[in-house]
Amino acid sequence: MTLTIGFLETTGYTPAMIALDVMCKTANVKVLQSEVNDFLGFVVKVSGELDAVTSAIEAGKQIATELGGKPVVKILANPENQIQPVINGPEEYNGLLEQNVVHHPIEDATSDEEIEMATDNSFALGFIETQGFTAVFNAIDQACKSANVEVIGKEKLGGGYVTVVIKGDVAAVKAAVEAGEAEVSKLGNLIAAYVIPRPSTSVLSLLP
Repeated sequence: MTLTIGFLETTGYTPAMIALDVMCKTANVKVLQSEVNDFLGFVVKVSGELDAVTSAIEAGKQIATELGGKPVVKILANPENQIQPVINGPEEYNGLLEQNVVHHPIEDATSDEEIEMATDNSFALGFIETQGFTAVFNAIDQACKSANVEVIGKEKLGGGYVTVVIKGDVAAVKAAVEAGEAEVSKLGNLIAAYVIPRPSTSVLSLLP
């Protein structure tokens, strides 16, 4: 079987992660890694058979467009072996962003706990992405005061884009994200606010 690799790049972290969830629920594809650009760029890379990757990328592009992520997509049906280290390279630390900018799926992403989260209809992830730290900090404070949710972590891109990810049951995460979203306009720009019910194991494996 010839390896096919698909790329979906967006402006913003949230549209790319939502797209990845949709891609993995649409077709039988495997996430290779995600990578952060220094300025408003986030790319997810998936592999699989050509038909599966094509279907996945089409579905991912549609949802990313709806979320304002301005997606750029490409499918390499038969990539040269010599470019593999560039496409699927090692982890890389960016001192300016103070975080890794190349993320590999966590090896134990198929642990019993994560499989349970991915199949539990009551479990959800919430994303609040803003341009401006103060805006997102205020938003996530309001989110946590509004519902029983847990903060997983944050992801930074260039240009002041920052995302905070929360988890909990679907109702709580929806209430929290709505409360946080309502606060953002007071202090900054809202890039995206979204809830993923029953997230795929691929998304769980790449969380900050």
